[in-house]
Amino acid sequence: MASNGTALEGKLIVLVGGSGFFGAHLAQELLSNGARLRIASRNPERAFKLKPLAGLGQVQFARCDMTKPDSLARVVAGADAVVNLVGAFGGDLDAVQGRGAGTLARLAKEAGAAAFVHVSAIGADAEGATAYARSKAAGEAAVLAAFPKATILRPSVLFGPDDAFINMFAGLIAAAPVMPVFGPAAPFQPLFVDDAALAVVAALADAKAHGGKTYELGGPEVLTMLEINQRIAKAQGRSRVFLPLHDAISATFATLTGWLPLAPLSRQQWLLLKAGNVVAPKAKGCKALGIAPRPLGLFLDRWMVRYRKHGRFGEKTTAA
Repeated sequence: MASNGTALEGKLIVLVGGSGFFGAHLAQELLSNGARLRIASRNPERAFKLKPLAGLGQVQFARCDMTKPDSLARVVAGADAVVNLVGAFGGDLDAVQGRGAGTLARLAKEAGAAAFVHVSAIGADAEGATAYARSKAAGEAAVLAAFPKATILRPSVLFGPDDAFINMFAGLIAAAPVMPVFGPAAPFQPLFVDDAALAVVAALADAKAHGGKTYELGGPEVLTMLEINQRIAKAQGRSRVFLPLHDAISATFATLTGWLPLAPLSRQQWLLLKAGNVVAPKAKGCKALGIAPRPLGLFLDRWMVRYRKHGRFGEKTTAA
């Protein structure tokens, strides 16, 4: 890959948990900035699709586990910077995104990394109603204790052409003429995944300016869950009946069925959904990182083509 003279040119950046949705988009942005990458996760083979996008020797893959410090020490060895993308909704959350994040930060510091970016989430709260929110807050505290000049990024829900958020609802809307909506009034501030990647790059490129700070990242508009579903249906050219469910019904449903393997909503997910996902009024955000986030509407019509009746050969305006 040709040099473009960026601040990250030739730097070795380790993406821990980098084989997922966000990691793939972030890797592409970092590669375009001339960085060298080590993508580390429990299943690094999931990121092999990135090989053709890199120059010779520009990207490598490594296996690690947040619950195994020895494996973390190996993958951060020689790193100029480390980005923690690991997150989970189930299992031992503290081991993965609580104390595990702190261990990773400590090992990165000991390895001589000059920058550490920890991707947390809006809603991280030590007194939160869910283990997820509490473990996210614990992870932030542990990271800053081990690496005081780390940058904390709290993105809202991320969307992209290959996400598991917009596409999940798109598939359901395409298949069902009537659809219940859990938490219809819950507010979200969806952020384009490539803008989230730009935020990480900005934090890494100027670690001196952004180190030790926390940023909450959201898109340019706040949408309710019902509005998101309505926009998806409109972009598909489909007429759908949405049934907003009362909180009491949603809570009962999640409590009674959430333990099932294929349940659409667990109790914890319901609590997170009900709380919403928007940037706090006084929080530093995308603007402080020099980013103008792009709205969902800029992409939705194009992305929904494959969900329309007859696909790209159909008319968007034809209700189905």
